Amino acid sequence: MASDHAGFELKAALKEYLSAKGYEVFDYGTDSGESVDYPDFAHPLADAVEKGNVSFGIAICGTGNGICMTANKHQGVRGALCWIPEIAALAKQHNNANVLAMPARFISVEQAKEILDAYMNASFEGGRHQRRIDKIAVK
Repeated sequence: MASDHAGFELKAALKEYLSAKGYEVFDYGTDSGESVDYPDFAHPLADAVEKGNVSFGIAICGTGNGICMTANKHQGVRGALCWIPEIAALAKQHNNANVLAMPARFISVEQAKEILDAYMNASFEGGRHQRRIDKIAVK
């Protein structure tokens, strides 16, 4: 997980939620609500996803856009900005998204939990979707 200051409280709530469910959570920061720059936390998260050190990433900032854009600069990352559960499920099913980005200023903790659950309960469908994913990377 990673966030900037705007996403810190939501990240803390989701970290607690996942830990209570028995998941091991790696927190790449930030550690407070003091103003910070999202790339400083998005890059370490994206590196961990790219290297396979974590199963997937959760990235949170005010709109979800900046932190997602930063993570997507990494060739091995497929970050998806999700604000409702259906989009999160489809991001996994069709795009095999490996970073779930959420907009802390536009969703509640309960909505974020629903989005996270939808993402985690979905499975990549493969098939025609894999062909499309294979065309994403710039060579």
